[in-house]
Amino acid sequence: MQDINVIWLKKDLRIRDHASFAAAEDSDLPYLIVHIMEPDALDAPDVSLRHLQFIYHSLNNLEKNLNDKGQFVLRCYGSRTEVFLYLSTLYKVQQVFSYQESGCKRTWDKDKAVAAFFKELGIQWKEFARDGIKRGIKNRKGWDKHWYTVMSSPIPRYSIRNSTLVKLDHPFELPADLENELKDYPPVFQPAGEQKAWSYLNSFVEGRGFKYSFLISKPTESRKSCGRISPYLTYGNITIRQVYQFVKAHENYPKHKRSFNNFLTRLKWHCHFIQKFEMQCDYEIRCLNPAYEHLPRTRNEAFVEAWKQGKTGIPMVDANMRCLNTTGWINFRMRAMLVSFLCHHLGQDWRSGVYHMAKQFLDYEPGIHFPQFQMQAGTTGVHTIRIYNPIKQSKDHDPKGIFIKKWVPELVDVPEQYIHEPWLITSLEAKMYGFLIRNDYYYPIVSVEESAKVARQTLWNFRKKRIVQTHKVRILDMHTRKK
Repeated sequence: MQDINVIWLKKDLRIRDHASFAAAEDSDLPYLIVHIMEPDALDAPDVSLRHLQFIYHSLNNLEKNLNDKGQFVLRCYGSRTEVFLYLSTLYKVQQVFSYQESGCKRTWDKDKAVAAFFKELGIQWKEFARDGIKRGIKNRKGWDKHWYTVMSSPIPRYSIRNSTLVKLDHPFELPADLENELKDYPPVFQPAGEQKAWSYLNSFVEGRGFKYSFLISKPTESRKSCGRISPYLTYGNITIRQVYQFVKAHENYPKHKRSFNNFLTRLKWHCHFIQKFEMQCDYEIRCLNPAYEHLPRTRNEAFVEAWKQGKTGIPMVDANMRCLNTTGWINFRMRAMLVSFLCHHLGQDWRSGVYHMAKQFLDYEPGIHFPQFQMQAGTTGVHTIRIYNPIKQSKDHDPKGIFIKKWVPELVDVPEQYIHEPWLITSLEAKMYGFLIRNDYYYPIVSVEESAKVARQTLWNFRKKRIVQTHKVRILDMHTRKK
C-alpha cells in the first residue's frame, strides 16, 4: 500500500499562499488533493445552492491551474469520514493537511468526529490557522500585534510538482442532477476562482477604489467602488495577507492613501469578527448577551415574509432585499439597514431572518454574519443601538431613486419627490402619474417613525437592566482588542 499525504480543501480554494500545498510540497511523499461536498450541505439552514455553485466553479478554476502538472482534485460527494475511510483502504495516508474552519456548530461537530477518526487510524491531521485567527484563546490580549505580524510575514514560495498518482474511479461521484445545477451558475453572480479574485483586486487598486471612502454607502455606486473581493475571501480564492501586501505595495497606494487605508482597515475588521466567532460560536443560535433572550418579541410571519421578499412598502428596504436575493451582494450599510428594519421597525427576533440573509449572501462568512447580525439587532448590550431610518438612508444615498427604480420597477414612473415615500402621493396626483399605490405597489406595513420610537424606548429601557450590564462586562473582557 502506497504512502501518501492528503491536501483536504475546505474553504481555501486556491494554489498560492496555501499552507497545505506548502507542507505537501515540503514532504517527499506524493499527495492527493481532495474536496468533499457532503450530502447534507443543502439541508443546512445557512447554506444555499449559490454557495455550492461558487465552490464548484472555484474548483474548476483550481483544477485548470493544476492540469499542466498532471495534478487533479478528487471531488467526492459523501461524508468526510466515509471518504477518508475509503482512501485508507487504497493508500496508507500519513498526514492530512487542511485549514482550520471558523464555522457553525454543525461544521465544528463534523471536524471533531473526523479528528477522532484520524486518531483511530493513526493519521496525523495538521490544521493551519487562517488569516491570523487564533484558536483556543480566552481574550484578545496581543491579538492586534499578532494579526499585523501575520499580515506582514513573507508569503511562502513553492512549486507544484508533477503528480505520480492516477486519477481514481470512486463511489463518491456527484449525482448528475446536482452537478447540472452546480454548473448552471447565474451570470449575475460574481464569477468564481483565483484568477477572478486577482482581477477584481487589480481593478480596485487601478481605478475602481479611488473613491472607495466616498461611495462606500451608496447602493448603486458602491457596487463598482467597493473592493468586491468578499466572496473570494470567504472561499479562499485569495488570502487576507495577499490582499494586504498587494495593496500596501501598489504604486497607487501613496496617491489614494485614505481610501486604500480604509479598505485595509476593513480587512482587519473582517478577521476581528471571525476571531469573535471562533471564540464564541453560539452567536449563531443565542443572543451574545444572554439577558436579551428575555427581550419581548412577538413573531409576525406576515412581516417576516414581506421583509424576505422585498414587499414591505418601504422602497429602500424592498430594493435592497430584491437586489440581494438576485445578485448575492449589497453594501455594508444596506445590510445593516435590512437587519435594523427587521428587528427594530418590525419588532422581530433576529433569528427570524438571520438564515435567510446567510443564504442570499454569496460572500456569507459565519464569523462575520452572526456577530454583525446581532450587533445590528442590538442584542450585544455593548454596541451603540443603531436604528436606521430607511427613508433617510434612501434620501441620503439614493436621492434620485436610481437604485430603487432598478430593483422596484413598480415605482419607475413615480417622480423623484415621491420615490422615497410613494404613499404620500395624493389621489389627484396618482391619476396624473398613472400610479395607484394599492394596485401598483404596497402600503408600508409599519410606520417608520412610530415603530422606531417604540423600538428605541424598548431597547434603551431594557439595556439599563442590571443583568444586561453584568454580562456586558464579561463580553468586553473576552472580545475587546487589547493593545
